[in-house]
Amino acid sequence: MEANTPGTGRLPAAFLTPGSSSFMDFLSEHQPELLPGRRTLPPVQGVIEAPHGTTIVSVTFPGGVVLAGDRRATMGNVIAQRDIEKVFPADEYSAVGIAGTAGLAVEMVKLFQLELEHFEKVEGAQLSLEGKANRLSTMIRSNLGMAMQGLAVVPLFAGYDVDREKGRIFSYDVTGGRSEEHGFAATGSGSIFARGAMKKLFREDLSEAEATTLVVQALYDAADDDSATGGPDVARRIYPIVTVITEDGYRRLSEDEASDIARSVLERRLEQPDGPRASLL
Repeated sequence: MEANTPGTGRLPAAFLTPGSSSFMDFLSEHQPELLPGRRTLPPVQGVIEAPHGTTIVSVTFPGGVVLAGDRRATMGNVIAQRDIEKVFPADEYSAVGIAGTAGLAVEMVKLFQLELEHFEKVEGAQLSLEGKANRLSTMIRSNLGMAMQGLAVVPLFAGYDVDREKGRIFSYDVTGGRSEEHGFAATGSGSIFARGAMKKLFREDLSEAEATTLVVQALYDAADDDSATGGPDVARRIYPIVTVITEDGYRRLSEDEASDIARSVLERRLEQPDGPRASLL
């Protein structure tokens, strides 16, 4: 069969040759320069200034998991964007929230989505949730060179495990090291404050509604102490992105639903500026 040439309408031979079910492996072999971690940066002095996404939080509840993020991106001491999206569906039963260099993070998420879709088409079945978490770990590890130059990406991955019938959360470091978190997790510059809030409010028997309220409370606490994390912006109608993943799949709360939760939290904060006590949500 003749190799593909422009105008023939034929696919290149690489597309017709059986190989790995990993799209990253395919790209590494045929066009490695398209992978984010394979790009060569020009020589620079000091830290590269680029918009950074910040706080992502996640909490499990019986029957699923909630993944949420604030909307602020910063560049140094400047607010680069007020309404950035940091939480994305990975596939039908999982989602990923990004913290770190925003441009690279969004590109990595798109590549991760394609990786999972490619595997499903080649193998005829979905990866296990553990397998998805491992694939994301490999992608983060491939970005280590960029991370060492200040362009780190540290996501939070959550999903519904159809085999174990429960929600699970995975966190990462810049080297691709993966840890499963139990109950709740946070990443990004405001994570230390968000984690403290979730530790105070988390219960094993949370309902879905209580879990979605909890993550907004945690993001509010993060914004209260971390300037890089944005709180609910009522004037501009910018609210946290809140997603829920259950046996029914991925669902992002509508703007009205997120608005109702955020406004409820704000109203209660007028009476309790430091947030609810551990016995109350």
